[in-house]
This record gives sequence, structure tokens and C-alpha cells, in this order.
Amino acid sequence: MPAVPPEPLAAGLAEFAQSLRAGRTTSEAVTRAYLARIAAYDGRIQAYEHVASERALAQARAMDALLAAGTDLGPLMGVPIGIKDILAVDGMRPATSGSAVDVADLVGDEGPFVKALKRAGVVILGKLKTAEFAIGRGGINTVRGTPWNPWDSRVHRLPGGSSSGSGAAQAAGLCGFAIGTDTAGSIRLPAALSGVVGLKTAKGLWSTDGVFPLSPSLDTVGVLTRSAADAAFIFAALTGGDVAVPAAPRGLRLGRPGGVFEEEMDPEVRSALEAVVDKLKDAGVEIVAAEIPDATTAGALFGDINGPELVAGLGRDRIAQSLQRMDPFSIVAVEHGIKTEGDRYVRQRARHAALVRQAPAAMAGIDAWITPTLRWVSAPVASVSMPGAGGPPARVLASNTLQANLLGLCATTSPIQGPGAPLPIGLQVIAPAFAETKALGIARLIERLVGLPPQPDLAGFLAAS
Repeated sequence: MPAVPPEPLAAGLAEFAQSLRAGRTTSEAVTRAYLARIAAYDGRIQAYEHVASERALAQARAMDALLAAGTDLGPLMGVPIGIKDILAVDGMRPATSGSAVDVADLVGDEGPFVKALKRAGVVILGKLKTAEFAIGRGGINTVRGTPWNPWDSRVHRLPGGSSSGSGAAQAAGLCGFAIGTDTAGSIRLPAALSGVVGLKTAKGLWSTDGVFPLSPSLDTVGVLTRSAADAAFIFAALTGGDVAVPAAPRGLRLGRPGGVFEEEMDPEVRSALEAVVDKLKDAGVEIVAAEIPDATTAGALFGDINGPELVAGLGRDRIAQSLQRMDPFSIVAVEHGIKTEGDRYVRQRARHAALVRQAPAAMAGIDAWITPTLRWVSAPVASVSMPGAGGPPARVLASNTLQANLLGLCATTSPIQGPGAPLPIGLQVIAPAFAETKALGIARLIERLVGLPPQPDLAGFLAAS
């Protein structure tokens, strides 16, 4: 087998943008390198649902030709990316949404967000795996396969869901950046478990048209990247704003909720959390005790909104005809949605709206909340009980992330594991709605204090392919 090329954009997207315009590289060259890495590693990692090799190369050559002719589409021009397979992409096969059930009609045509990516000149390498219907549960998908977490080639560990393929592909260096969606943590969880950066945008910032509607009240779109600097670069390119710079620590005030957000933590998570909190304090950041509204009851509220909205989207006829072909976790969500009475759903939506209204007051006097993204490191897939299988139930991975969705806020996760740590650990920053630049600035400060995350050793995946 030919030597596997190193990750071509490891130096960062800003460096690639400069190199491309200086003629030191081409979009076709980096696209070929990513396709070679996909061919070498993805037979085992299985991050991609579909790889569009010829289409991607044609797009890359077109970007190079445009740039040579004097047409510059902007900072993301020529960057090869992967897109979660619940977003429609014109000219690519219909989104599966991680299912054997045909739901292409629910996804619809390509939406404004993918169109914006295309206008920015990105090269789409293919579609990335997702948990069925974007229902997270650690990223397990018994229908279309569960990607491997790139941090362990011997034990199949949870990649995080539902943007499981997005996290795995980004961590393994199989794309320049990845697109995901987040309804209760589905960008932040795979990012945290895979050791990359995740940005969940505020509800309404980016359109979810052309995206499978898991929960229209809560769905959001975002990105997974190697670094906070890359996430800031992408966000600025897609919004037309300035690239977020690392936040100044002096005068920065962060709330630490503690309580349920830090219960039953794995020792290595607690150690990493305390180490980064100490670094923030030493740099001059003020850390204060804080409370997030309704934190202990958020899970029930989420289920009473998400379940009925999923059922409404799928439709009872389709459910009746297809239930036995669904993933067990999807069946649980669908059955809960069917059982939830209409008046309860209406009450819970009213409660949700009230929480969104309360969020600004709850964050008054602080710049953001910080919590562990998860309280545990990635567990083996085999250790997670399937619904109805008996034994201890799976731990609720989204218990620290779904509050940002219910409150309509934006959030990031940053890898904070120290050198030699065997598995990734994430730190979450939750900022006010539409304060993504602030959240990214804090994430960049964290990155400056702890350094870029280590990268997984992929040799075991190559040897086993």
C-alpha cells in the first residue's frame, strides 16, 4: 500500500488559505490527500456513509481554475469537508438520516446552509455517518453501523452521537472540517469523545431547512474542527464577521454550575477539569458559582418535546410500516412520542419558551458558563445496554449539553486532556444566544492555555484495514 499522506490541513485553515493563494498548494492536491487517507483508514473507522471521490476532485479542480482566473470565493475556498448525512446536498444521493427507512421527503431539497457552503467554495468529500434520525445515544447505529472512535483501534468505543461520523472523521484527519447538527448535544458530544472542537450555534442563526427534522424546536447546525482557531475562522467566513481572537482573561467572568454537571465524574475528567480551571484563574479569569435553570429536570422536558416532534415528522403511517426496521434507540424515542399526550406537549413547549425568555437573566453578570462536556470518557460500545436487553441502562450522555438547546443558547466544546491521556476529555462553554464570537473567543483562550489537543495514533487502524 502507498504511504498514507499526512493530514494536509494540520497547520490550520488560515495557513491553507494563505498557501492556496500563494501557489504553494492546490485544492486538488489536498483533496487527493484526504481521499487517500479515507481509502487507507475509513475501512475500519467507518466515518463516511458515502464518499464522492470524482465529484470532489472535479469541485477541487474547479476551485483551482477559478482562483487562477482571478475569482476568489473567500477564506473557505477549496477546503475539503464532510457533511453529516441528514443534510441534503444537490447532486449527491439522498440523505439516509442513518436509517433503512426512506425519509428523503422529510429532508427535502438542499437548504440555505449547504448552499452557503457551496458559495464559499468548499469541496464536499462525501456524507458522514449519523445515528438514526439524529437520535444520539453515544453514536450507536445498529442499522447502518457505528463508527469507531479513532482513539482506540482495539476496542470499539462510543464515537458520540448523533454526529458520530463527523467527530470520527475530524479526529482521524479525514476532512478539513465537518458539518454536524445539535439537538441535545449532537455536535458537542462526538467532538468531546473524539478530542476535537465543536461549535453549536444558537437556535435560528443558521437555517435547518434541508435537514432531517428530529425536533424543529431545538435542532441547530454547527461545525466540528481540529482547533478553536479553525472554528473561529469558519464561523467568520460564513457570517461575514471578524475572526474571534482569544478572549482577554482579565475581566472575564465565567460561571461554574457544578452540582449535577459534575456528579459521578470519571477521575480523569475531574483532574482535567480542575487543571484547566486553575489555569484560567492563574491567567486572571474570575470563576464564580452559578446555576443553570431547571438543570435537574431538563431531560424530561427534552423528551416530551423531542419525542412528539419526531413522531409528527415521521408520521404514524410510516412508523407503523417501518418500526421493526428502526434502531432500538429510535423505537424508544418514537414510542415515547406516541405516548406523550398533546396537552402535555403543549405545556412543555410553553415551559421551553419560558426558559428561553429566562436565559438572559440567568446569565446576567457572567460571560459564559463552563462545565465538563461529559462527565465520562468514551466507553466501549459493548458496554452500552440496548433498550429492553436488561442490565444497567446506558448513562445519559447528553445530561450536560441539552440545557444549551432548551435555553436557545450557543456553546462550544474544547479538548482538555493532558499529554499522555489515553482518551479525550471536553470542556463546554455555554454563552448567550448569538454570542458565538464570544464563545469562540473563550474557546481560543482555553486552547492557548492548554495547547492544541494531541492526535490519535491511527497505526492500528491502518494495520487492521
